[in-house]
Amino acid sequence: MVLGLHKKQLIEIKIMQNYHPSQSPAPDEWLEIDESTRVDLVRDYHEMASTEFQDGAEDMHALIHVVVENQIAMNVEPVPATIAKLTRQGLKRHEAIHAVGAIIAEDLFELFKNNQAFDIKRYRRRLDKLTAKRWMKGQY
Repeated sequence: MVLGLHKKQLIEIKIMQNYHPSQSPAPDEWLEIDESTRVDLVRDYHEMASTEFQDGAEDMHALIHVVVENQIAMNVEPVPATIAKLTRQGLKRHEAIHAVGAIIAEDLFELFKNNQAFDIKRYRRRLDKLTAKRWMKGQY
């Protein structure tokens, strides 16, 4: 233990010290750190950016960011292709993450509401149909 940190924490700090949604984290580095550290990094970014949330929403927002970044890092298609498409169409990477995250959040809500299995085919279809124009109109 050094300065109250365990060896694993020191390795994680050395690997990735901050997160910025405008830049894709190196997949190996992102996946090397544990999930709670990823969430903390995303939450820290939003705090430093002075993003305002309704009470308690910052945790869910950070979790959804992490899910999308995980899918990008693991190359879960069509997520990386969708992020690339949305940025080519004019969205900033951060906004593209929000667009994909909104679909994830809606699908999770339906999953819990209707007590049904996650429908990966539906998720992929929704990502395929997602465009920057539709996102900006709230039609995702």
